[in-house]
Amino acid sequence: MEEGLIKKLMTKVKCDVCGRGYEVDNIDIVGHEENLWFIKVRCPFCHTQCLVAAVVKESKVPEVTSDLTEVEFQRFRDKDGLSGDDRLDMHNFLKDFNGDFSRLFCQK
Repeated sequence: MEEGLIKKLMTKVKCDVCGRGYEVDNIDIVGHEENLWFIKVRCPFCHTQCLVAAVVKESKVPEVTSDLTEVEFQRFRDKDGLSGDDRLDMHNFLKDFNGDFSRLFCQK
C-alpha cells in the first residue's frame, strides 16, 4: 500500500481534542511493517500531536450486489449520472415534502 493512500485515509480521522479533521500536510508516515503503519499527525487547528498505530489491509474489490436484471443493468450502465440541476430539483422537492406518499402517488 502506498503512503499517499494512507495519508488520504488519515484525513478522514478526526482530532480527539477538537474534533476537526487532519490535513495531508500534517500527516507523516513514521514507518510500517506489513499491515501495521505508524503515523504522526498534528492537528492544524489545536496543534495537538499524536502517534497513530493503524492496521491497514488491502482487500479485494467487493462483488457488486444488485437486484437489477442483466438487461436492466446494461440499460442503465452507460447512462449519465445525476446533474446538478437534478440534485437541486430533488433538494427543493424534499425541502417542502411532508412525507405523505399516499397523497403523492394517488394524485390525478
